[in-house]
Amino acid sequence: MTKMRRTTAETNLLEDRWMPVSSGIRIAPWQITEHSDRSEFELDASRADFQGALYQFLIGLLQTCVPPEDDEHWVELYFSPPSSDELRAKFQPYAGAFNLINEDGPAFLQDFDLTEGEQKPISTLLIDAPGAKTLKDNLDLFVKGDSVSKMCPSCAAIALFTLQTNAPSGGQGHRTGLRGGGPLTTLLVPGEQNASLWQKLWLNVLSEEDFRKAAPGDSTVFPWLAATRCSDKSGMPTFKEDVNPLQMYWGMPRRIRFEPVVQERAECDLCGENVDVLVTHYRTKNFGVNYEGIWDHPLSPYRLDPQNKKPPICLKGQKGGLGYRHWLGMNWRDDSNGDSAAKVAAAFNHSRIFELRAFSEQVDFDARIWCFGFDMDNMKARCWHDQQMPVTRVADGHRETFIQFVDSLVQAARDTLQVLRSQIKSAWFDRPGDVKGDTSMIDESFWERTESTFYGQLKPLSIPSRTMPWQVAETWGKLLRHTAFQLFDHWAMEGTAEDLDLSRIVKSRLTLNKKMKTLKSLKELDGYVSANKEVKK
Repeated sequence: MTKMRRTTAETNLLEDRWMPVSSGIRIAPWQITEHSDRSEFELDASRADFQGALYQFLIGLLQTCVPPEDDEHWVELYFSPPSSDELRAKFQPYAGAFNLINEDGPAFLQDFDLTEGEQKPISTLLIDAPGAKTLKDNLDLFVKGDSVSKMCPSCAAIALFTLQTNAPSGGQGHRTGLRGGGPLTTLLVPGEQNASLWQKLWLNVLSEEDFRKAAPGDSTVFPWLAATRCSDKSGMPTFKEDVNPLQMYWGMPRRIRFEPVVQERAECDLCGENVDVLVTHYRTKNFGVNYEGIWDHPLSPYRLDPQNKKPPICLKGQKGGLGYRHWLGMNWRDDSNGDSAAKVAAAFNHSRIFELRAFSEQVDFDARIWCFGFDMDNMKARCWHDQQMPVTRVADGHRETFIQFVDSLVQAARDTLQVLRSQIKSAWFDRPGDVKGDTSMIDESFWERTESTFYGQLKPLSIPSRTMPWQVAETWGKLLRHTAFQLFDHWAMEGTAEDLDLSRIVKSRLTLNKKMKTLKSLKELDGYVSANKEVKK
């Protein structure tokens, strides 16, 4: 049987070279193990959200097509990855599901049979693109509405995957992503400088036993291979039990279909590549797949309901950014608010980090958590957050105590910040309780000044001990007190001399001093220090 030759306009995301890498070329997914000895061989997307999407695309592809049998097999493949030819053979049976532009059949992440719908410019695929009202009111000040009118197939593919993965609310019937709008994603990144692209991806792949196998043409994994499970009045919601759980990597909440491409030599408005094929418009219709119930996506942390009455909620990007106050929830669990680490992070911290060390003692297996995601206000993207945090090895028998120790440090910081913020407002205003306004700059300066010291305490806290090391308690307590007074003096004295009420400032500083001495969380830290001095006597 003769294989049908694809036209120039068609792009297959498993066979063609479309993924940008740092060496200035494009590769196919099966080439990710080439140049594995070169750490500079890295994905290089034109936008930060595209970079995170490319990682998730490849992780989902590996999880679907080449999952390891068990953790032992996973460790072996971490050090001895399959060749590019072996990967190509593994991917090839699934290629039919990854045609990006296909006028006569299924197309990647696009509605199976969308023959009508509203036509939209390709720029509206971008999550931070200004909306219709913003353009009408001429308020597209930071992201211009006319800056992207055409995309090459590569950028169009990444933009489509980014939207379907992170889809915020988009008006009536335009569904959010499987994890809700603007989910927070946490990926593991090797700590060693010479880690390969394969190792960066493979750290985030779970064992085959965590999922059902995916057949190449399975529409319960790849929903675009069959008629869309619409969610209008005659439709239905989609629960995890209705499909293969692997659909978590390939969620398709939006009904989208690319319009026939413009075939002319021109430059892509995103990456600047000169190509023969460009995408300028797509069709869309509301009431696509409506994901409901419990979807515990392996790459995202969740907030659990302590009473188990509500389903877990995927954590989202939030105002104020990410920092060490979120560290427990990103790595382990935060009992103060119910945050629980993503499955890949939990698997690594509980067992895989030790299995890697056992396999080869000559390799340093320090790792980091890479957290990223949009901070969404309904349909409006306020900010893109991108942060890396350290990972700390903790012995099995010490984990619960370690979590308690870290929680004590974070709680002391939160209590200190609350008192500090309150007294700064008291120094500013006669009636601080009546004043509304943004005081996020106080919070940001506090978290920033204490962050590096916090991370420095994790290693000594990870050493098995029944009580918190007094050196950690003393260091942290002193830092919080010093930072509180330093920031109070900075913010309280902000402004011109004639606007300052020195009497009110002095009174507020005295109150700050008094409250800091009576804070329960700080007194608990002092208790660890005092207990050590008693032992020395």
